[in-house]
Amino acid sequence: MKNLPQISEAEYEVMKIVWNNAPINTNEITGILTQTTKWSPKTIQTLIKRLVNKGALSYEKDSRVFVYTPLVQEQEYIEQQSSSFLKRYFNGNISAMLNNYLENDVLSNNEIAELREILNHASDKKET
Repeated sequence: MKNLPQISEAEYEVMKIVWNNAPINTNEITGILTQTTKWSPKTIQTLIKRLVNKGALSYEKDSRVFVYTPLVQEQEYIEQQSSSFLKRYFNGNISAMLNNYLENDVLSNNEIAELREILNHASDKKET
């Protein structure tokens, strides 16, 4: 897995918009985020600029508008963050993490059923 840029929570909100709508221009990003956050257009532009500087976004100028596309893939970023979280807080032990969630009633019955399904599917794949 390649080393991906560190993205703040605010930058991550921008990335989610780009991942879901790319290619997307500055005005479109700003329009979406001003409806879902209390951020000013200037703040959003600063976040976009940071993401470009970090190598998470690329852009092309189309007439008078900048159009952005992600250089970091969403799934790759989520995998890196999940792995980092697991290592940092549970020494890489996924059983300890799940046990912590179960002991603290963080998971609903539906989520537990989903986990069972995922584990059964993974187990079936290993048997074939």
